[in-house]
Amino acid sequence: MNIRQDLTASFWPRLPGPPVEWRIEPGLTDYATALRLMEERAAAIRAEAAPEMVWLVEHPPLYTAGTSAKAADLVAPDLLPVFQTGRGGEYTYHGPGQRVGYVMLDLKRRREDVRVFVASLEQWIIGALARFNVRGERREDRVGVWVVRPDRPLVNGDMAEEKIAAIGIRLRKWVSFHGIAINVEPDLSHYAGIVPCGIAEHGVTSLVDLGLPVTMADLDLALKASFEEVFGPLS
Repeated sequence: MNIRQDLTASFWPRLPGPPVEWRIEPGLTDYATALRLMEERAAAIRAEAAPEMVWLVEHPPLYTAGTSAKAADLVAPDLLPVFQTGRGGEYTYHGPGQRVGYVMLDLKRRREDVRVFVASLEQWIIGALARFNVRGERREDRVGVWVVRPDRPLVNGDMAEEKIAAIGIRLRKWVSFHGIAINVEPDLSHYAGIVPCGIAEHGVTSLVDLGLPVTMADLDLALKASFEEVFGPLS
């Protein structure tokens, strides 16, 4: 296990100006609508016409393809709708029971460093999971957050590990959009239709799959507290 160094220490200054807007969308959000609203908000942030924003949503069941997606990794192309998207990464799944966090921050005001920004998103997730006594870990060769599963069979002599959170971002004029996806209680069988993030040798898990009766509201509170520790104040 090659654990990536935490790059986030003393990274984000506390900035003047309005705090980041925190918005939780009820129900299921149409994916095409979400893309359009993210694009609009990112443009408004760059024009200094709107504050930075974190938007928490759930989507209907679907697959998204990032800029590095390989056709062979879409195992069941007719199982669910597939959306091409400009975020980084490969194929991933979204659906009910998964918290998607779209993160629209102005890195020009903060720091123009994509690698550290991704590490900070990982640290945000790791801090939220720690509130449920879940040890989330980063990996040098794989973006996202992982948990070790001592209850699973060994893999190549090492303890098994499974992905609990995915990250895929896009930057336009140094404003970020897209973001993170954390599994609370999604239908994990839907992951069988893709090779998640192009990684076939590791599985996917969720908080409920780990035996934790965590609700979406519980996770949202943990995410809010952890976000402020990493990135600063929220409104």
